[in-house]
Amino acid sequence: MTSNIKLSCRNIWKLYGADTERFLKNTPAPTGSDLKKAGIIGAVRNASIDIAEGEIFVIMGLSGSGKSTLVRCLSRLIEPTGGEVLFDGIDLLRATDKEMIEIRRHKLGMVFQHFALLPHLTVLQNVMFPLTVQAAPKAQAEAKAREVVELVGLKGREDNYPRELSGGQQQRVGIARSLVVEPHLWFLDEPFSALDPLIRREMQDEFLSLQARLHKTIVFITHDFDEAVRLADRIAIMKDGEIIQVATPEELVVNPASDYVEEFTKHIPRSKVLTAGGLMTKGAGGSGPPIRQTDRISAVAERIIMADGPVPVADNSGQIVGSIDRQAIAHVLFGAGGGE
Repeated sequence: MTSNIKLSCRNIWKLYGADTERFLKNTPAPTGSDLKKAGIIGAVRNASIDIAEGEIFVIMGLSGSGKSTLVRCLSRLIEPTGGEVLFDGIDLLRATDKEMIEIRRHKLGMVFQHFALLPHLTVLQNVMFPLTVQAAPKAQAEAKAREVVELVGLKGREDNYPRELSGGQQQRVGIARSLVVEPHLWFLDEPFSALDPLIRREMQDEFLSLQARLHKTIVFITHDFDEAVRLADRIAIMKDGEIIQVATPEELVVNPASDYVEEFTKHIPRSKVLTAGGLMTKGAGGSGPPIRQTDRISAVAERIIMADGPVPVADNSGQIVGSIDRQAIAHVLFGAGGGE
């Protein structure tokens, strides 16, 4: 992840009710009681986030928390009542309809829970469809579509129709269709939630593999914290239209900003969230090959427990920055709140 900000939103509101724009102008920071008194629903309330280039940014919350509405505001599929959305420094809320069409065609990719494949088109034709809309030359569009179909693991299925595919395969077609335009920014709204658990985990693995090769900037919605932990660089927790906390998965578990976040995360096994860097004793030490600072404890616990002494921990450059011993691991696995 780089420090370059790809997408920002500032003070985004999405209100439903009568004359909401005038209400927000006259009451620029309405409270819940202000909204209730005016008979207005605050679907998104004063949301501000920065998303870095190459980051997987997960937005999560319970049903009705506002996460899908926020993403639709960020992509301008629905119009915010107030605020600004900056994409590569351009305020999307000031873009004309024609400019937004071009941005969506060439720079934004979107995948939703329901695949919305065109049933009368083959896999290859479905993937080609965005390029067809762009009036790309047929040979060029087909070559690009075949390349992306292979990228998502569907080579040999190009001539199948959606009805001939499994749910996981259909979702791969949806992912390929969104990738074929080489988007700068990729929105995914609970793309795996309709899949069976085993297929869902397979798709998460495929998604991470794709990201390792493509380095997209991704906004991913889920209500599943296990999924968020596997995928996210950072997570935003939403409740009642508000963003409660933005942090790494580890920070959310270790330093929840509110009782709600603590309750939201309390059933997650700490070994799946905590990293070696978070538990290590700083400074040189340990013996044997180092583990990485970013390794999850669940991935390295067995090695540390079986070691004769502390195991060294290295940063991304390979420099030893600390060590970790079996006592620290035991506290995570068997201490309060650490059970699997």
